[in-house]
Amino acid sequence: MTWALIADLFGTFFFAISGCLLAVGRGYDLVGSLLLGALTGLGGGVIRDVIIGRLPVAFDQPVYLLPPVLAALLVFAIAPSVQRFRRTLLVFDAGGLGLFCTTGTVIALSAGLNPIAAIVLGVTSAVGGGLLRDVVANRDPQLFNPNDLYAVPAILGAALLVGLWVLGWHSSLTGFAVAAFVFLFRVVSLRFKWRIPHASPPRGSEEP
Repeated sequence: MTWALIADLFGTFFFAISGCLLAVGRGYDLVGSLLLGALTGLGGGVIRDVIIGRLPVAFDQPVYLLPPVLAALLVFAIAPSVQRFRRTLLVFDAGGLGLFCTTGTVIALSAGLNPIAAIVLGVTSAVGGGLLRDVVANRDPQLFNPNDLYAVPAILGAALLVGLWVLGWHSSLTGFAVAAFVFLFRVVSLRFKWRIPHASPPRGSEEP
């Protein structure tokens, strides 16, 4: 079992947990929780694989279906306890963000994409599942929250990994280190409420 597969499975599990937590918060039943968790956990990887023109691993390797099932059962079992923590969903989302950012970038580079395209695909892999989760659950996507840094940690992580790849320093250890960096950056940004400066329209102006 390669590090990329391990990271992909853990990323799928973390994203699936975030999807299942949202489902529980919305009052969905176990089946609805499983479906939203699977969409969140597998969505980014499916988008990634479709873009590079290969059969999505979620359909090619049945082991990818295990993390969403485990996530749904776990959240269903401990939901009353988990729901007491306000940021639990965002923390698990941050874990998936870091892991999918690294695996998506590495897969893109391995497929022969240029560095810029690899960064774009790495970020797409990282934010795709969360975007699908929020759209299906009918809430404003976290990706477009003006008071939150969501894509920025993934962009930095993907760029850092591309740099390591170009320099020939990429390895399993550096891959997990980059994933940890993205996770920590995301969590710290939530803790201190970091955000990108807004372009404020002049007073009295109306949106087009």
